[in-house]
Amino acid sequence: MSQNLPSSLHLKIITPRLLLADADVDEVSIPSLEGLIGVLPGHRPLVVALGQGALTYRLGTSEESFAVKGGYAEILPDKVLVFTEVSADKN
Repeated sequence: MSQNLPSSLHLKIITPRLLLADADVDEVSIPSLEGLIGVLPGHRPLVVALGQGALTYRLGTSEESFAVKGGYAEILPDKVLVFTEVSADKN
């Protein structure tokens, strides 16, 4: 395993109407069609289809969560790019 792992992830959450998040975070939890995926810095590259559920991200002790309805995410060792629709209610 590489010793040069990134210390954070750059997260972008893009919806049809707005850029919902654009931040460096410690971890992301993504609702895929197969279940919840936890993403930490250094995660292997992955493209995943999203299901319905809560997309959550954390920076330090601060946590933010959004209810999402489908879409997809591209996961790389140092960034996560999410294209989704969000429910009207924020979790």
